[in-house]
Amino acid sequence: MGLKAALSKPFAAFVLRGIQKWKKRAVLAQQETLLQLVNDAASTAFGKDHQFEQIRNYEDFKQRVPVRDYEALRPYIERVIAGEADVMWKGKPAYFAKTSGTTSGAKYIPISKESMPEHIKAARNALLSYIHETGRADFVNGKMIFLQGSPVMHKKNGINVGRLSGIVANLVPAYLQKNRLPSYATNCIEDWEQKVDAIVEETIDQNMTLISGIPPWVQMYFDKLGEKSAGKKIKEIFKNFQLFVYGGVNFEPYRAKIEASIGRKVDSIETYPASEGFIAYQDSQQDKSLLLLTSAGMFYEFIPADEYYNDEPTRLSLGEVALNQNYALILNTNAGLWGYSIGDTIKFVSKNPYKILVTGRIKHFISAFGEHVIGEEVEHALLSVANEEGVGITEFTVAPQVSPEAGELPYHEWFVEFSNPPKDLLAFSRKVDQALQLKNIYYFDLIEGKILQPLIIRSLQKDAFVSYMRAEGKLGGQNKVPRLANDRKIADSLSSFTI
Repeated sequence: MGLKAALSKPFAAFVLRGIQKWKKRAVLAQQETLLQLVNDAASTAFGKDHQFEQIRNYEDFKQRVPVRDYEALRPYIERVIAGEADVMWKGKPAYFAKTSGTTSGAKYIPISKESMPEHIKAARNALLSYIHETGRADFVNGKMIFLQGSPVMHKKNGINVGRLSGIVANLVPAYLQKNRLPSYATNCIEDWEQKVDAIVEETIDQNMTLISGIPPWVQMYFDKLGEKSAGKKIKEIFKNFQLFVYGGVNFEPYRAKIEASIGRKVDSIETYPASEGFIAYQDSQQDKSLLLLTSAGMFYEFIPADEYYNDEPTRLSLGEVALNQNYALILNTNAGLWGYSIGDTIKFVSKNPYKILVTGRIKHFISAFGEHVIGEEVEHALLSVANEEGVGITEFTVAPQVSPEAGELPYHEWFVEFSNPPKDLLAFSRKVDQALQLKNIYYFDLIEGKILQPLIIRSLQKDAFVSYMRAEGKLGGQNKVPRLANDRKIADSLSSFTI
């Protein structure tokens, strides 16, 4: 065992003792966080506009601070972008994380000198939790790769702007720099396919022990490694590959193909980072749920998902949540986001400690007929049948077909790229439809009432989704294919790739 691996174990034990303390007092930690955030921002423009000096508890806060999305907060954010200080948080941001907005173009998410260290600490603690639980630390002596955006930043009124992953790349602790790949020059390549080719060249003969990235883009890296090595499995190329760290999307649709590419199972850690804050991570190999970070400079609120679009939805603090109910996640952060709807839905699977699963996006659902089908339901329906039938899924998305051919009932249209297609697509589609009916009673009623016909699956050509993302200028990095849409923009684009 190398020196780094040996030292990491006592350090992990020390850090885990601190984590155990805040896990046991999560609700109290959240109450303290809210009051600290309000106090720190009381003299800002936002704090004055919302009477922060009069807030003594969560009820006071709810009365004064409405829930908003990026567009609703834009007037304040534009002032921050223009260089004004003390608008939403004290001083000016340390960075802006630039993200792609669906309706508002580029979004600039402020990151403060207080919030940035929490991103680094959470990523570190996810690895330390793994070391402490499993005793496996050899990976820290090998090479680690983080498939991420370019670290190149530009300035906007004196503030550094970049992709979150690129910002973090500039802040990797010194003790990991020698282990880290790819090189800075390769990481700066903007064209994703050229970048992955360069990463393959740099890493194929290295002792890679940890690989991190969004699953579909890691799969592209694995595919190119296989091509470069005359079809070798990843386990043959990287004999000491131990740990896969991922986030951004549900891993399950990609698991079978990625494990097939590797040639064996490897341990994995799911993380839940966002530009707005690092929210949760998987802290146990025995449990797929994610530990909610309740002492990380963020105060969380939760709105029952089925109330989200109500005029006055219920807003709950951590101590008021129930298990196994879908909630829209609302953030209040030490970078100055207040009542901010991040757009994700989660559900709690444990309250001792507080652990969550990410279930989808609040705007990614199908309810063209009142069914309100969500991401968790379509993923379960497809994957449960695929696993049973030995079918491999590369990627998929679902949209409503409200204007079918004359005489047909409307239906949900599924566009699926198979790595191992079903022998009988029609029979497979029927099973998926039955599975979805069991998950969603409204969908069941619409099928039973002959309002909808059973779903139809369109099989797509190989690399259809890669081609679609390339055409959209969203290939690689942190970009993801939406699993659900209430319109046909993606569906119509994919129709040209059907088999």
